[in-house]
Amino acid sequence: MDPVAEYLEALQTERGASPNTLSAYRRDLSGFLGFLRRRGTRIESAGADHVARYLLTLRQAGLGPRSVARHLSAVRGLYRFLVREGRLGRDPTEHLEGPRPPRRLPRTLSPKEAVALVESPTLDDRAGIRDRALLELLYATGMRASECLALRIEDLNLSAGYVIPTGKGDRQRLVPVGAQALHWVRAYLKTARPSLVKRADPGTLFVNRAGRRLSRQGLWGIIKKAARRAGVRSAVSPHTLRHSFASHLLERGADLRSIQAMLGHADISTTQIYTHLPSAAVREMYRRYHPRARVSA
Repeated sequence: MDPVAEYLEALQTERGASPNTLSAYRRDLSGFLGFLRRRGTRIESAGADHVARYLLTLRQAGLGPRSVARHLSAVRGLYRFLVREGRLGRDPTEHLEGPRPPRRLPRTLSPKEAVALVESPTLDDRAGIRDRALLELLYATGMRASECLALRIEDLNLSAGYVIPTGKGDRQRLVPVGAQALHWVRAYLKTARPSLVKRADPGTLFVNRAGRRLSRQGLWGIIKKAARRAGVRSAVSPHTLRHSFASHLLERGADLRSIQAMLGHADISTTQIYTHLPSAAVREMYRRYHPRARVSA
């Protein structure tokens, strides 16, 4: 088996990498292998200068810093795997630094907008009750879209007030659920879901009108419709609710480690992006002290 195939197999078996992740790594590493072949070099004999030249060719081809950094991450992962397996004595990427992609702050809703959005579905049919329960649960837990869509009924503990989503790498975590979301999930399970499920019950919590598992496209449609009803003009996605969940908790004094655990971030540095969002205290300080913050009488 070639080194790349071995590495991808290890990613799948040891880390539970998704098919999309494996496909992206395979594509990026294929580009690196082609680069080495054109220079008569093999993976095992390539040095830091080869990797640096490869990154330069990517930039010259018009790739942005984020894409180049992703390619370097794939190559670095491969070499670390080969060193760990004893196939190489040294990692040629060890001292290489990739371009730093610009840090983009997540788009969030204000608390008022978030409430308007989750309360926007009409409750005169089964789908509306489902939509209300779905939006309440997303905002109450900060789950990813994929995690919410994969939830099974047994992943909910309504009496204890928590949910167990399965995140990246098949890692499970326990997330508390607020009273409003619990109320609407109970209402959905009691009054709407039984009549939506037609024949074979898929077991997933949220189903479509045909009784099958709700799709990603279906979820996006629900959120876009809710945003229009709520009068939210900016683009809203499932991740917008996730970001809003985190930033609203932080503004109200929640500690970063707790937010990290609820979001399922493996590294707290991923969660720290929310500390760059202006808190209510910072906004009030700015309003009080900046000479141009208020309209003069």
